[in-house]
Formats: sequence, structure tokens, C-alpha cells
Amino acid sequence: MPTTVLALASYYKGNRFLERLAAEGCTVYLLTVESALKEEWARHACADVFAVANFLDRRAMTNAVAFLMRSRKIDRIVALDDFDVEVGANLREHFRMTDTGHDESTSRYFRDKLAMRAKAREIGVRIPDFCPLFNHDDVRAFLARVPGPWLVKPRSEASAAGIRKLHTADEVWKRIDELGDDQSFCLIEQMVPGDLFHVDSLCVGGKVIFAEVNAYWRPLLDVYQGGGVYATRTFPRDRPEVSMLTQANAQVLEGFGLGWGASHTEFMIAHADKQCYFIETSARVGGANTAEMVEHATGVNLWSEWAKVELCRGTSDYKLPPLKQRFAGVVVSLARQEHPDTSGFTDTEIVYRMTLKNHIGFVVAADTPARVEELLTRYMDRIARDFNAVLPPADTAAI
Repeated sequence: MPTTVLALASYYKGNRFLERLAAEGCTVYLLTVESALKEEWARHACADVFAVANFLDRRAMTNAVAFLMRSRKIDRIVALDDFDVEVGANLREHFRMTDTGHDESTSRYFRDKLAMRAKAREIGVRIPDFCPLFNHDDVRAFLARVPGPWLVKPRSEASAAGIRKLHTADEVWKRIDELGDDQSFCLIEQMVPGDLFHVDSLCVGGKVIFAEVNAYWRPLLDVYQGGGVYATRTFPRDRPEVSMLTQANAQVLEGFGLGWGASHTEFMIAHADKQCYFIETSARVGGANTAEMVEHATGVNLWSEWAKVELCRGTSDYKLPPLKQRFAGVVVSLARQEHPDTSGFTDTEIVYRMTLKNHIGFVVAADTPARVEELLTRYMDRIARDFNAVLPPADTAAI
């Protein structure tokens, strides 16, 4: 029977997801926030689009969805953004739809950095040493046992928002005092210097069926706190790190119970011991044009295929599209100009241009990783010189 899907999106993203659902014969409703209502949503794919003030008030969200359900039968609730994962799980619990997606306990493994680390330790995944900020004696023991620097991280923020790099115990205790009653919503972790990777995946029936390994140019914390240009690219598939990372990724996603859907998972390969350390995971498609990069490298659009996976949940009907073996990269920066002029970037390898206000960015694709590397290097230099803007880091991501 045709499926009716309610998609939750507190950020503007996921049009390809909505379009694929509609193409498969689904009835699609989009619930977003009022501040994003005027974005260029794929309204042609939606039976209707609704908005609430925000997704923070769980009771108000429940009442809003309950009101919609009085006259509309909804079969699935799918969260499109990181910040919506727990909201979606809460709604599934309330409306007893947990057989169609994650319950609240499982959703924490894909949002709560403390839950991720505790679960990773339980299933034998290598992680940086960490400690919750619950008991001060435990924190003192951690600081005595684990050499600095350390990272104090919010448990439920996204990317590097709110992370503080601290070098002395005094700095740590000052930060803990600043957090006040919010201490329990953070953790402290050993900082492991290394090269940061992300593995972008699809899971079907509890198994990873697609995983593409990509390497950040610089760790996200460095970009977020120090400014500069963000870049990532396909990691050469014949490198030995790829096998290490795909195995660790499968251990995480299958051990955490992703089940069905898309994921963006980050790992650090440490400079000191060359080992792979799990950093964090998610139950959604990566941002910053990751989907476009993966699509032009492999032929797989993660948004579109995630929609198909959702519809095949509980069956054996899903099949991956034919895979390509190309290479791609992304470069993105805040821009001083509201609408940057990118006409001077004329390489034929450019397959996507960002149009977001006060941003500049490209996706490039080529037959060799060397060509992608060459283009990204050149573009990063030009963007840093002619366009780049830097804002002070925020403790929370803007919604």
C-alpha cells in the first residue's frame, strides 16, 4: 500500500529525499520551523508543508503532530537533520510507531555523545578516553590519569559547536564552573591529534551495504574555532586506511543498531599510534554538500537512496544503483560578500556551485584523486584570499 511519510526538518535540507518519496508514490508531509518556511523546499513533492515555532517544545510538537493526524493517516515519521533525530524518536514513542524507526533509547546512540561513547566501549570500539561531568571526584581522577589537552564537549550539539580545547586542570574547572547546572549535558575527552575522516553509509536490515570513506582537509574543530576554509574529499580507495575505517564503521553502525537508513560517522586516525578512534556518528546524511560529493564520486545520492531504504524497511526489496569509481571533493567557506561572484572559477570539473547567501562553495569531480586534490588546493587559496570571512565560534549551532 502507498505510504504516508511525515518528514521533520528544522533546517533546510533533504529535497532529494522528499522528491524520491513522491516519485515512489508516497504521500509526503513536511513539518519544518517558521524561520525555514520560506526556503526553496520541494513543495511539488509534498502534499502539504507545515511549520511550528521551533522543535524544542516536545509537548507542543506532539500536539501539532496529533492535530495533523486527526485528518491524515501517517505511517512513518522521518527526521532529516541531526537536531531532529530525538524529536522524531519521541514522536514515534508517543504514537507507538517504533517499529518504523528508532525508539528514544536507540536514538541517543546517534545524538548523545556520551551515549555513543558508552556504547562504543561496550561493543569494543576504540575511542578516546572520556569522562561524564557528573561527579567531580571522577573528573579529578580523569585529569590525573589522562594527559592533556582535553576537549569539553556538549553531548547533543552538532559538528564542533560548543567544544572547548583546554590545556590545564585550572582551565577545565573554570569551564565546569561556567557550565553551572548544565554540567551534566557535557563530557570531557582526551584530545587525540590525528587525521579526521568521515564514512558516509547506507544500512539495510542492520547491515552496512554502502560506505564511502572521505578525508577532511583539516579537523573540523580547527576550522570551526580558527576560521578558514572547509574541505573534504574522497579518500583513495586503494589505501590501507580504507579497510580499517570501513570495518570500524560497520562495527559502530551495526553495533549501535542503525538498522535502516543513512549515516555520517567520523573517525580519527591518530598521529601517535596510527590507530582508528571513533569520534561520533549520526542517523542522517552529512551536511556541507557531502551528498553531492558522494553522488558525483559513486553515483549514489544518499538522500534519494535513504528515501528508498525507508520504504523498503523490513523487506529485502532494496538494491543499490550501479556504482561509479570516480573521485570528488567539497570546498566551502563563509564569504564577505552576500552573493559572491564565482564566474572566475571555470574548471570543467566543477559539478555543483553553492548559492547560499554569504557562502562560497563548490563540488568538484574527476577521474583521479590527484586532480581533485589539485583543484581543492587551488580553490582554498583563492577563497581564503578573495572571499573568506570569519565569525567567532558559537557555543550552540544556530537553528
